[in-house]
Amino acid sequence: MRLPEPQYAVLHAASETEALTIDQLASEADLKPETATGAVFELRDEGLLAVEEATEATTSLTDEGREYVEAGLPEVRLYEAARDAGAVDDPVPMGEVLGAAGLDGGAVDIALANFARKGYGQIDSGAVTADPDADPDADEEAAALAALDAGDTVDDEDVLSQLGRRELVELSESTVRSVRLTDDGVTALMEGVEVAETVGQVTPELLTTGEWQDVDFAEYNVEADADEVRTGKKHVLRQQAENVKDTLVGMGFQEMQGPTVDADFWINDCLFMPQDHPARNHWDRFALDQPAQIDELPEELVERVESAHREGVGPDGEGYHSPWDLDFAKALALRGHTTSLTARHLSGEALGDLEPPQRFFSIEKAYRNDTLDATHLLEFFQIEGWVMAEELSVRDLMGTFTEFYEQFGITDIQFKPHYNPYTEPSFELFGRHPETGELIEIGNSGIFRPEMLEPLGVDCDVMAWGLALERLLMLVTGAEDIRDVHGTLVDLDFLRSEEVLY
Repeated sequence: MRLPEPQYAVLHAASETEALTIDQLASEADLKPETATGAVFELRDEGLLAVEEATEATTSLTDEGREYVEAGLPEVRLYEAARDAGAVDDPVPMGEVLGAAGLDGGAVDIALANFARKGYGQIDSGAVTADPDADPDADEEAAALAALDAGDTVDDEDVLSQLGRRELVELSESTVRSVRLTDDGVTALMEGVEVAETVGQVTPELLTTGEWQDVDFAEYNVEADADEVRTGKKHVLRQQAENVKDTLVGMGFQEMQGPTVDADFWINDCLFMPQDHPARNHWDRFALDQPAQIDELPEELVERVESAHREGVGPDGEGYHSPWDLDFAKALALRGHTTSLTARHLSGEALGDLEPPQRFFSIEKAYRNDTLDATHLLEFFQIEGWVMAEELSVRDLMGTFTEFYEQFGITDIQFKPHYNPYTEPSFELFGRHPETGELIEIGNSGIFRPEMLEPLGVDCDVMAWGLALERLLMLVTGAEDIRDVHGTLVDLDFLRSEEVLY
């Protein structure tokens, strides 16, 4: 039997009794790994080698994990400092314990989050109490970090999973191929194998000299595994955003744009949201230190908006009778919704006075201090839209949504009455997930209230909505977790393979 040189070398390096990895074969045969891989699969197709594949999980420490191997886990350091400060007997002020433990910044939150979870003690009213029976030397997570740092393995899947959630270790999987000689391979070696002088391509010299008649040409196996080529591609969320833009433009809408960082006046005050509304406190919004405030706001518009807040609109208006402060209105923040763009356009601040009918939309980022889960992120894309016209009704609003979502194959849309400070009536939108069958919230909508429109100088109806681009993507693709699409836990395989069609 005559074989090309790489196949000849791999066949002689392989063993009948010992499974060797392709990397081992490549080293033994003095070949590049990719050359050895090609030769292995060619010999497998000829029945001379058997190839087995196995998934191998590897665990490695992150930079933060290595830091904790040296300094200790924050919750362990907190417990040891509390114990040394006498918190086993009496509560000790938390500030004193944190200082003694050398904890600051993000390490404080980590320590506090894990202190009670692991049974090290309790924190109540700013004081720390340490459990006398706790044993930091038996901390399974600390022991696992030390073992991984020493090159040992950790078999406890629960501990590894917890360390992964804390981003102290990276868990990855790889495919390992093991190779053995088959009976036919052993027989071929016993009968004798020679190196075939093969030619990979026809050259002018071979043709002019006639040597092409006497050489062996290499065979090409078009079914053999090849290296995966990962070229750049458009992110699935960007694909979806462009599909939405095409759809809305086709429905007669114009695109609007505006600042990501804006004054609270445009983000909330113009939307008739009281300044003491819970969504406007520092826990729910992302404020900026520099610069802290916008310099100027339209004076007459500010007066009308303040009047609406204090006294209401019309003869029966009541307003909120709640505090209203100009400095608060001037404060800059990352917008919690893109309805700030709508306020700028309706007031004439963006494009001048607009005469009905008008249709505008935007697909921009918004920022909220939400709890991260399968349908919430701290930053997300909102599909903002509004229609200005005479005598609009809820029927017009629902019909617009029906037409829009049908463009994406979504026909099971449900409406739930809701409350918004700036719309009446108001509706939440729900769509059914194609994989789980669960109804998930996909947007909020309504008809703008007079208390919002009159100060902006609008004397006709305006219906508006804010839809979640990521949740539309979930309904279209079947993705079950928004974090698979973007963020630190993004599913790269999903991004590489998914194409968003409509």
